[in-house]
Amino acid sequence: MRARSDEQREERRRQILAAAAAMLVEMPVAKVTLNELSRRTCLAKSNVLRYFESREAVLLELLDTEMRDWLTQLETTSEPVAGTARERGDQLADVLVTSLTSRPTLCDLISVQAAVLEHNVSTEVALHYKRASRRTVERQARWVLRYLPELGDQDATRLVAMTTLITAAAWPWSRPSAAMLAAYAADPAVAAMRGEFTDLLRQSLHVTLSGLLARRDDLPVGTARIDTVHRDA
Repeated sequence: MRARSDEQREERRRQILAAAAAMLVEMPVAKVTLNELSRRTCLAKSNVLRYFESREAVLLELLDTEMRDWLTQLETTSEPVAGTARERGDQLADVLVTSLTSRPTLCDLISVQAAVLEHNVSTEVALHYKRASRRTVERQARWVLRYLPELGDQDATRLVAMTTLITAAAWPWSRPSAAMLAAYAADPAVAAMRGEFTDLLRQSLHVTLSGLLARRDDLPVGTARIDTVHRDA
């Protein structure tokens, strides 16, 4: 039966998103198809496309939902403790690593956001997602400042961006193909090159936080330091 009211249409959207989320528990993003999504929702593929213009639009909406749920968890379940900036920075990194490791669907979506999900969508969908993403980044930066007010707004935003970028790189790196697993098993020297997600993320965040705390310039993102400009001149 075709959804006719706004409430019915919104319920269909939730149904589609819930089915996509369930699929991502069973399979990576690359294997999520519109055909399987329509089968699981008992909707024709054309009906799925009434609510989302493409597979990527479904997954972008799901990524936004996952990000907001993750941030709500961070805001309600973690509190900074007393200590030096270094100690509080290490605690912040550990909280981020633990929480992201417990959310494989979110990590999988982040890892393909730029290369896959932001393609095959209209300008309207892209604007909707990016505006929602900006609000989430600002909200997450405010949460970061509860741990490290020394960072200031700009460096807190930098940390949020770096956390996303590191996650995007570390997640697929830590999930090697069957051929790579066989190579690691065949040669201990090669096996030493394999990276684990938690280790990669924790080490990278510790280094990032140490660098941000050492600089503490709080310049707008993309702005060059004055001393660097003068030196280069």
